[in-house]
Amino acid sequence: MTMKRILSIAVALLAILTGASAQNRYTLKEVVILSRHNIRSPLSGGGSVLSRITPHQWHEWTAPPSHLTRKGGVMETMMGQYFGIWLQDEGLFDGSPAPGEVHFYANSMQRTLATARYFLAGFMPTEDIVIQHRFAPSRMDPVFNPRLTSDSPEFREDAMKQIEAFGGRKGLAGVNRNLKESFRLLEKVLDMKDAPAAAGDTVSFGFDDTVITLGMLEEPGMKGSLKMANSAADALILQYYEEPDDLKASFGHDLSREDWEKIALIKDVYGDLLFTSPAVAANVAFPLLRYIRDELTTPGRKLSFLCGHDSNIGSVTAALGVSEYSLPGTIERKTPIGSKLVFEKWERDDGKMFARVNLVYQSTDDIRACRMASNEYPPISYPLSFDGLEADADGYIPFDDLVARFDSSIADYRKY
Repeated sequence: MTMKRILSIAVALLAILTGASAQNRYTLKEVVILSRHNIRSPLSGGGSVLSRITPHQWHEWTAPPSHLTRKGGVMETMMGQYFGIWLQDEGLFDGSPAPGEVHFYANSMQRTLATARYFLAGFMPTEDIVIQHRFAPSRMDPVFNPRLTSDSPEFREDAMKQIEAFGGRKGLAGVNRNLKESFRLLEKVLDMKDAPAAAGDTVSFGFDDTVITLGMLEEPGMKGSLKMANSAADALILQYYEEPDDLKASFGHDLSREDWEKIALIKDVYGDLLFTSPAVAANVAFPLLRYIRDELTTPGRKLSFLCGHDSNIGSVTAALGVSEYSLPGTIERKTPIGSKLVFEKWERDDGKMFARVNLVYQSTDDIRACRMASNEYPPISYPLSFDGLEADADGYIPFDDLVARFDSSIADYRKY
């Protein structure tokens, strides 16, 4: 058993033991889940930059570009089953839910809507529950679309200062230079020097060409080497999840887990840069912050499942002031594929309400092996903390404090 696996099990057991110690004092009343979709094919297909920056053939995907793959559906069904068993064991459900107790809402992209359907099939396979979505696939729902709705000079100035701060004194160039090892490793794995793009002198990722764009009613955008590297790293990681042969997954290169973490770091930094600076996070997360707050305070609600993207989890956690974290047991350290941001509402035996917030996800090893989420291989439940909010000895924070944090983050949106 690898040290990574031991660590992931230890984290899961810690959460279980914490829950067990408080079981007699706390009763679970409601859960709100903000989920990232499960495994998809790369966002771009044949003829895209992916086919030009490597001489190798990519994995033969089981779905069109950007759609949920068959393996993604299987993994999500198993997660739904696991959550269903957990919530039954906690006594949240005893038989069929009453009207209004369960709410499912997905972005209208194929991969998010399909993820919600697979989760529901595992969670409550015999219940006739409607998954709410606003448009025919595939169109972005404004609630899940991390687009900017402020264009004031003050917003732009603050946002760019905060984004450039990720690279220290060298700004955006510093961001890329901090990724030097990751860039060079990715170039090697892709064999970029032998790729069709090499004829146009695109043989490496540069350090000084990243440009951030902040357009009204558009997602924060990027041009340059980091954007190209992110597209390649994203596709390579998805290939690693789908392809069981280690060498095939890495185009014949013998990569360690540390190497895969370096490749995944490109994606983590890309997402942080675009969606987690304070000004941008408060702006793009605003619709979801309001929606989640409303769900947490809706009388009679027991479960809400919202399915979106890594940008949604990244911006919501940043806007709420979640303390810095790096997840164990996964090469994607911030928002792993299929991960769930889980808000739990608990009632203590004295009638006071409390909350816990966890990131729940399957380890990289379990995804690659397509292991059933079970007591033997539980998904990792990583407890999140919040800057300025103190948890009690059992890991709970006052529910009113969490709601107040939502209110404060929602108010931040209105600063600009």
